[in-house]
Amino acid sequence: MIALRAIGAVAAAAALLGAQPLPDPVNDSVIVDPGLPRQLSQFGFFAGKGVSTPNRALIRYALRTPLFSDYADKQRFMYIPAGSRAQVKENADVEFPVGSALIKTFGYGSGADFRPIETRVLLRRASGWEALPYVWNADLTDADLKVAGTRLPIAVTKPSGDKVQISYAVPNKNQCKECHANNGRVTPIGPYFPNMDLTFGELRRFRSQANFPKVPVVNNGPVWNDPATGSLDARARAYLMTNCAHCHNPAGSASNSGLFLNADAASDRVATGIYKRPVAAGRGSGGHDFAIAPGDPDRSIMVHRMSSTEPGVAMPEVGRSMVHDEGVALIREWISSLSQD
Repeated sequence: MIALRAIGAVAAAAALLGAQPLPDPVNDSVIVDPGLPRQLSQFGFFAGKGVSTPNRALIRYALRTPLFSDYADKQRFMYIPAGSRAQVKENADVEFPVGSALIKTFGYGSGADFRPIETRVLLRRASGWEALPYVWNADLTDADLKVAGTRLPIAVTKPSGDKVQISYAVPNKNQCKECHANNGRVTPIGPYFPNMDLTFGELRRFRSQANFPKVPVVNNGPVWNDPATGSLDARARAYLMTNCAHCHNPAGSASNSGLFLNADAASDRVATGIYKRPVAAGRGSGGHDFAIAPGDPDRSIMVHRMSSTEPGVAMPEVGRSMVHDEGVALIREWISSLSQD
């Protein structure tokens, strides 16, 4: 009883000072236990309706050059358990300790008008990363696990102002693994420190829970659609790295293609697609000879596949039902600028 009175006194004092009582903690056991929680609320990541009130233990971040997902807006958080530390490696990848979680919510609208559709979580368990998709109910009181995925009718307004009705795809658990595979194991895609965008306060919080290499790395990577942040070449490569390199790397699910778009492969012209012939010809090639034909985007397989929504042709294969017009325009401009030498 004395303990309860003490807790009540602390809460009352906090209220008098205009502070909010401490939130319930994130449920660490649900993150690390091998089960499949049926509702997102079991983790304790958010309070109230939707994702407007994240637990204070979460660190909010964005990506300077994000993955295109049918023009969806995204809210991203990471959770690092108390007493543990993340590691920013020399190649700038971020390695998270057991008990961590990455939480990404997809929806449409911004600020107070943001309406979540689904929240995908990556849970760092002792056995490795576990990827789980949750779909929000109509009144946004909780989100339910959809291991088999689902499709939802969504009206999307493009940056051009055009309105399009799409069948929005929530991936099933195996499709999550397709994109997040690295040597056959699920790994995070987004946390590459140069591409992470954190406010000053959130950056301080992350640094307090992370170790950095002796060689400094900074989060100032190119923003794909902002020429002030980098050259055309740098911005195009950043776009391809974010949208394609999670599969197109030597350890990814598209490793047999020989087309590698990760940062470490940038110095190999052929491996990155320039004058690279496809491993297997077919509809995906569109009758073109090279992944990238320098100076000629109309004869480049990469542009052909990015510009399609046809199954078996479209790239990426998972995660979109629309063409990213602005992204295609960037890659076309970049290919047009490449020397044919």
